[in-house]
Amino acid sequence: MATIGAFTKSNDGFSGTVRTLTISINAQFKSADRENDKGPDFRVYVGATEVGAAWKKISNARREYLSVKLDDPIFPAPIYASLVEVQGENGYALIWSRRNGD
Repeated sequence: MATIGAFTKSNDGFSGTVRTLTISINAQFKSADRENDKGPDFRVYVGATEVGAAWKKISNARREYLSVKLDDPIFPAPIYASLVEVQGENGYALIWSRRNGD
């Protein structure tokens, strides 16, 4: 696991930065109108371009988090991560893990 982003809560979602060895982008998670039960709770944007989606989840420890999938044609594969509240701080961390999604 690695922290690849830092976010703060905004009026309609979250805003912050995603940084890896190859990218550094400002991103926004905007609340989405769910089209069905499997639809995302948030859409992820860089500027006006949609680059991902996020779903509300609850961990085994009963903590809420977002399961995030980011994708772009330049990526060899999608990036899967979790957006979690940082305890004792006023923010959220985007934690990357090498997995096949939820």
